[in-house]
Amino acid sequence: MRHILGISAYYHDAAAALLRDGKIVAAAQEERFSRRKNDERFPAQSIAFCLRDAGLLEANLDAVAFYDKPIVKFARLLESYLAVAPAGFRTFVQVLPSWLGEKLNLRKTIREHLAGLRADCPILFTQHHQAHAASAFYPSPFREAAILTVDGVGEYATTTIGRGRDNRLEIMQELRFPHSLGLLYSAFTGYCGFRVNSGEYKLMGLAPYGEPKYVDAIYAELIDLKSDGSFWLNLEYFSFLRGWTMTNE
Repeated sequence: MRHILGISAYYHDAAAALLRDGKIVAAAQEERFSRRKNDERFPAQSIAFCLRDAGLLEANLDAVAFYDKPIVKFARLLESYLAVAPAGFRTFVQVLPSWLGEKLNLRKTIREHLAGLRADCPILFTQHHQAHAASAFYPSPFREAAILTVDGVGEYATTTIGRGRDNRLEIMQELRFPHSLGLLYSAFTGYCGFRVNSGEYKLMGLAPYGEPKYVDAIYAELIDLKSDGSFWLNLEYFSFLRGWTMTNE
């Protein structure tokens, strides 16, 4: 039997999942144990639960997989800050310490948290949108499927179109940061007074009770929707490249 531990952390809603020969045997979100909403910290308690539930030790793991590629994401952050410099300097100074600490050298961070891992246990990194696609396709009953992922941002990609076939995933096309439907939705979340990366579900819950009064204005001012389904954001209205807020109010 082969056991693979999957981890997400350091952005929002940290979690862990354990696979045995490709089948999910345990999964948990860190906030369920820490009681801290949207807990983004390393999911130590979730991992402990998954291993305990499966009757395993850290030494029994055959691989550990992380849900994105931190070095590539850090490169995108540097490019973004340089593109708007010096406007984003204050934000850059605030986020840099965490990257130079636990985030950038995640292999070391993971081994420090999971001291019982065997020396030969590989620590693997998948692209963020590949992780999203895999979470939908692999547990599904289909041997082949078209896959659409729409998110805030991973490394560079914000939206991808791909194909799953048997045990393989192929990302065929992608839209890249800063043009993102997820960030557009988060901008509305923040504008309506909810916390970004937390309150989006509240906005979704309220949406059916509203009336689509501003659709024309959104298409005219905020987003340029192309005939092939791709889109561009009008970045004059958004400030997430330069600071902590989503919109230029």
